[in-house]
Amino acid sequence: QVANRPASCPEAARRPPPMPPSLPLSTRPPLSAMPSKRRNNGRSKHGRGHTAIVRCSNCARCVPKDKAIKRFQVRNIVDASSQRDLRDASVYATFMLPKLYMKMIYCVSCAIHGRVVRVRNKKVRASPEGRI
Repeated sequence: QVANRPASCPEAARRPPPMPPSLPLSTRPPLSAMPSKRRNNGRSKHGRGHTAIVRCSNCARCVPKDKAIKRFQVRNIVDASSQRDLRDASVYATFMLPKLYMKMIYCVSCAIHGRVVRVRNKKVRASPEGRI
């Protein structure tokens, strides 16, 4: 009865257009039709469904732990000129100042912007030398 109503009926105006019949499985495109830029999709979580989230050291963006770019930064606690002053004023002849060890975690955009990693072309990315 509803299908026989005229198109000027307010119910017919609200009704969505009929869906086309679904394609049979043999004519559907394959699921992996999209090309992949990287072999590992920019992550290293092989087989894990979910990884922990870490914060970028630069912008505090949430990044999956396996996708984040991690670098150790080893610095002297004091700069070179102050180090010389401390060495002159020190009682000990062979006193070594401790170093500052920081694990820096970057999101991809901050790592590229800060030149921690570089953009490489397709040939270099795919070669064994490119996979560091």
